[in-house]
Amino acid sequence: MDTTMELDDLKSAWQALDARLARQDALQLELLRGQKQAQARRHLRPLLFGMALQALLGIGLVLLGVGCWRNNLDVPGLLAAGIALHAFGVLHIAFAGIVAGLAMSLDLAAPVLSIQKRLRQLLRLQVLNSNVCGAPWWVLWVLVVIGFAGLSPARLPGPTPTWIWISLAIGIAGTLATWWWSARRTRGPHDLLARMDDGADGIRRNLRLFEDLQAFERD
Repeated sequence: MDTTMELDDLKSAWQALDARLARQDALQLELLRGQKQAQARRHLRPLLFGMALQALLGIGLVLLGVGCWRNNLDVPGLLAAGIALHAFGVLHIAFAGIVAGLAMSLDLAAPVLSIQKRLRQLLRLQVLNSNVCGAPWWVLWVLVVIGFAGLSPARLPGPTPTWIWISLAIGIAGTLATWWWSARRTRGPHDLLARMDDGADGIRRNLRLFEDLQAFERD
């Protein structure tokens, strides 16, 4: 009888201890998750600030491009430069809006696997944004110079200056080299975590952050 009571008491004590440890683990996980969420929000702020600047830059390119091509409908070179600036401005605005929208809609209270999936989508989109809107600045700066020249009512006689053709050739080569380097660095099983100057460092930090949280949940 006494032995049976002692076993029941011991069993009850173990159950109480297990429940207490489970509550402590749940509390630690909740605290850790809150800390990770706060860090994740901080990591995304530079990206959002960068997208705001990119959108403003896009608006400037659109205004410059429209002013250039409308002022030079009869000059093929300036007309083409204005249209190109207009198009790249729209691309800058569109990508900035999409990237910022996805970043701001990220639900950090969702399950870890869901957060990781959205972060990888955001990372792919930002890498694409970097290649589409960032790398072509090897050439775009020349077009910007041409665009401002196209705003002038004065028409410069003669052929296109040699330095423009040389700069465009160097810019195209630089753009292609940048795309090649990007593809080379992102090839392989860990392509999403490849280190590149693409403005996605905060996203990569968040991926590692939630990998740590996932490991803690498993343990």
